[in-house]
Amino acid sequence: MQNFFVKSHGLGNDYIVLNQNELQFELTDKAIKTICDVHYGIGSDGILLKVPSYKAAFGLRILNPDGSEAEKSGNGLRIFAKYLYDLKFAKSSCFTIETPGGIVQAKIIEESNGKAHIIKVDMGKADFSSDSVPVKCNKKECIDEVLNLEYRDYEINCVSVGNPHCIILKDILDKKELLTFGPQIENNPIFPNRINVQFAKIISPDEVEILIWERGAGYTLASGSSACAVAAVLVKKGLVKPELNIKMAGGSLKIGIDDNWNIGMTGEVREIASGTLSRELIAGLTSR
Repeated sequence: MQNFFVKSHGLGNDYIVLNQNELQFELTDKAIKTICDVHYGIGSDGILLKVPSYKAAFGLRILNPDGSEAEKSGNGLRIFAKYLYDLKFAKSSCFTIETPGGIVQAKIIEESNGKAHIIKVDMGKADFSSDSVPVKCNKKECIDEVLNLEYRDYEINCVSVGNPHCIILKDILDKKELLTFGPQIENNPIFPNRINVQFAKIISPDEVEILIWERGAGYTLASGSSACAVAAVLVKKGLVKPELNIKMAGGSLKIGIDDNWNIGMTGEVREIASGTLSRELIAGLTSR
């Protein structure tokens, strides 16, 4: 179906899924920004674009609402896996997806009314190397390093889970503080590719609460890759168990980390709406 879309959310983190082969227009920065705008488009935290892959069963591009592209998204991958399964692109409950951040495996754990409901994604390995994140740090790993901002200093911990993350441990989570300093951290010059930011508070050895500032999207109710990154850092520091719940404003995800730093993430996904982009909308996307 031409210009068909599905909008779904994972714990309040919502994405629009499009199929590159069905689009009758070029997905430019202008088109991405408009479609993601809640007033002029459908409104979402980003676009998931189904593309061909020669390395996995399916290919995925993850487009942020500012037009930039993400390497990987945990919630986005679960939403995309649901789309593939519900629309019968995937012929089994277990399949692979290629992203710019690597190949991941998705597994449908539970269905509801014949559609995927709870999905597990093997997110790959956590990589703490400063070069891999990347972060400009004079140490091999950027753990417990101090980041100097204009009005505040933060002790930061950096990791890549296919995309870059900066985790800051807090005794009290303050959304206003995140909204103030999140963009400053995201765009700090020590992060060549910018970075996702999380404030994390340990509730118990198997539960952590976080606030998320997502690169290219801003404050976000939930983020699968953020949950994975926080879990990896806290396990590395010996502060939590390797099987734990990450609590976010939109809900919780189950994260598991093995001895080789492979990360598994399990959580629910729900469809919001589906349909076709109108001719009037498309005309506006393609006009100069």
